[in-house]
Amino acid sequence: MSAEVMSELEHGASGHGKGIRSRLGSHDHGGAVVASPPAFDVERIRRDFPILERMVRDDRLVYLDNAATTQKPRQVLDTLARYYSDGNANIHRGVYTLSEEATAAYDAARIKVQRFLNARASREIVFTRNSTESINLVAHSFGRRHVGPGDEIVITHMEHHSNIVPWQLLCEQVGAQLRVAPIDDSGTLQLDELERLIGPRTKLVSVVHLSNSLGTINPVREIVAMAKRRDVPVLIDGSQAVYHMPVDVQALDCDFYALTGHKLYGPTGIGVLYGREEWLERMPPYQGGGDMIRSVTFEKTTYADLPHKFEAGTPHIAGVVGLGAAIDYLQEVGFEAIAPHEADLLAYGTAALSEVKGLRLIGTAAHKASILAFVMKGAHPHDVGTIVDTEGVAVRTGHHCTQPVMYRFGVPATARASVAMYNTRAEIDALVRALERVREMFPV
Repeated sequence: MSAEVMSELEHGASGHGKGIRSRLGSHDHGGAVVASPPAFDVERIRRDFPILERMVRDDRLVYLDNAATTQKPRQVLDTLARYYSDGNANIHRGVYTLSEEATAAYDAARIKVQRFLNARASREIVFTRNSTESINLVAHSFGRRHVGPGDEIVITHMEHHSNIVPWQLLCEQVGAQLRVAPIDDSGTLQLDELERLIGPRTKLVSVVHLSNSLGTINPVREIVAMAKRRDVPVLIDGSQAVYHMPVDVQALDCDFYALTGHKLYGPTGIGVLYGREEWLERMPPYQGGGDMIRSVTFEKTTYADLPHKFEAGTPHIAGVVGLGAAIDYLQEVGFEAIAPHEADLLAYGTAALSEVKGLRLIGTAAHKASILAFVMKGAHPHDVGTIVDTEGVAVRTGHHCTQPVMYRFGVPATARASVAMYNTRAEIDALVRALERVREMFPV
């Protein structure tokens, strides 16, 4: 992912700090030299992640499953430990010191997320469990209020199940129709077909920002503009995008943006829904319970102001505080330092894997990031994953919650290596060596 692609597709960041810099060398794969990025001290970054010191089957862990979840820096782990050991209390209810401190930390984290996404106001930031719940919130609350019989929801062929199934459920419940924009053989969205599907009955376009199984970066600004010309709101699933590139929801002009904390170097069980205020104000609550109400009688309940209307019950307080710490860490390193390093790993990995006999990459879009998905002739992806694990290399195998993508490419599953800021070229080399062992066991 080049700086030019970032600028074109991701529309700038707000408030990202200086990067940590050093220098990496280039490496030759079969005569094709892949240029190194300038100045990134990856070894310093790696020291912040204790789990990367772990040994697996007598080898140092090579963790290449970042699209499933990233590892957590010491700064996030320490924040979680401090919260539980020194500041644990429920929020918004207590007048004692611990409760007030926990409330302040929780509210401060919401402002960090607002600034991270460049939302207009913190009331546009709703905390959920993950991206899946964020999308379900919109399907339930927006969908049941604004989608009816004969209406249409437009998605793409590369969506995660969490951006398919909620819309299928909604369509079944209200009598609407799901329309799907195709992708080509490289895994690139066919924009002209997407535009053709947006019609007078379209009530929402919901599209992934960065595909978890192909790595494709969709031109989301162009997609939003395309939909807005027809007065159609847009939801963007940013689960994979937000830890690789800056996201500015105002520049995107999207109506909803979903993300999950555990891919953002933060805790599991915490997610975010950005929603444009005018939509959130018109949407009914997603769940009922404590803290989302203004008053309750047996005759009538009135609801709290945004964003609390959508946050029923005791939230994942530690998760929110930990997410704030993860955002602090990511901004300290800086996308301007991270992006060239990850782009180098993607280019280096693409070149290296392309030399493995009988290996076919799945997902070769011109604009992509972080994902190296592949199949190996004669070996099932599950066998690939099991064998490389004996070398201490962790990759994901399966359909990656994108079964329609697998059907599109005529494969039952893929093996997927996915990189993050702490990965190195040496780890790509370790993957290639492990794949050579696969090839020895499954010769072609």
